[in-house]
Amino acid sequence: MKQAFERVILYARQHRANQDVSESLHRLVDFLQKRKLAIVQDIDTAASFALQVPVLERDKMGSQNDLIVVVGGDGSLLSAARMAIKVNTPVIGINRGRLGFLTDILPQDLETQLSEVLAGQYEEEHRFLLKTTIYDHQHTYFEGDALNDVVLGRGRETHLIEFDVHVNQQLVSHFRSDGLILSTPTGSTAYALSAGGPIMHPQLNAVVLVPMFSHSLSSRPLVIDGEAQIELHISKCNEHDLRVSCDGHESRMVKPGQKVAIKKNNNQLRLLHPPGYHYYDTLRSKLGWESKHQG
Repeated sequence: MKQAFERVILYARQHRANQDVSESLHRLVDFLQKRKLAIVQDIDTAASFALQVPVLERDKMGSQNDLIVVVGGDGSLLSAARMAIKVNTPVIGINRGRLGFLTDILPQDLETQLSEVLAGQYEEEHRFLLKTTIYDHQHTYFEGDALNDVVLGRGRETHLIEFDVHVNQQLVSHFRSDGLILSTPTGSTAYALSAGGPIMHPQLNAVVLVPMFSHSLSSRPLVIDGEAQIELHISKCNEHDLRVSCDGHESRMVKPGQKVAIKKNNNQLRLLHPPGYHYYDTLRSKLGWESKHQG
C-alpha cells in the first residue's frame, strides 16, 4: 500500500467550461469534508471560484502528505505541474476539458476513484519537464518550465524565421521555417502530434524536435536523448523579435542574435493515476483507435 494523503489542495483556473468546473469543485469539497480530510485551495483557485475553503500560500505547500487535485483540462494540469514540481507534491486530475490525456478521472467517477487514491491505491508516474532559458552574452532574460513543449514561433515576423539548432554544442541544422516544437514524451500527443511528430511513450527519456512548415523537403522530426543540451541560435537576419512559449502559457519575445537553451529540469512531476490505468487504453480511447477486428 502506498502513502495515504492527509491534505488535499484544490487547483482550478478560469476555463471555457467554468460552470462544469465549479460544479465538480463543490461536489469534491462535499466529498472530502465527509471523509474528514483537510482541504485547502490554491490562491489562483480562490480568485476564480467561490469555495468556502481556506487558501494555502504556495510557499506552504509540501509541508504535509499533500495531494494536488486539479479540476479542468490538460491545460489546467500543465499549470499545476509547474507549481507541483517545486514542492515535490503529487498531482491527479479530474477531467473537465476536452481530450484529457493527463486528467484521468471522469466527473461521474469522482467519488469512487478518489476514494481509492486517497487510501493509497494508485499508480504513480514521474514525468520530466523542459527548462528553458533565453539569454545572450550579457544577461539572462527568461527562465520557464514546460511539461508538454517549448515552441519557437514567428512572433510578429510575417516571413519564415531563421535559426540554428545545436545539440550538445554540435550543429544539427540551420532552419528556415515557421518555427520549431521541442516536445517531451508527455507532450508528444499534443501540439507536436498535430505538426506530424511521433507519439512517444511517457517513460522514454527523449525529446523530439518537430520543424513547423520548414522550407526544406528533408526536414523531419528528430528524436534525441532526453539528457541532451539543446541551443537555438536566433539568426540576426530576422527582422523582428520571435516568440518562445512554454506549454502555450508562459511566453517571451526573443531577439535576433539571442540564444534559447533547453534541457531537462532536474525536478520531475509526480503524476498519479487511479487503479487500473493503462497508457495504451488512454491512447486508444482518446485517439479513436479500434479495439478489435471489425471484419
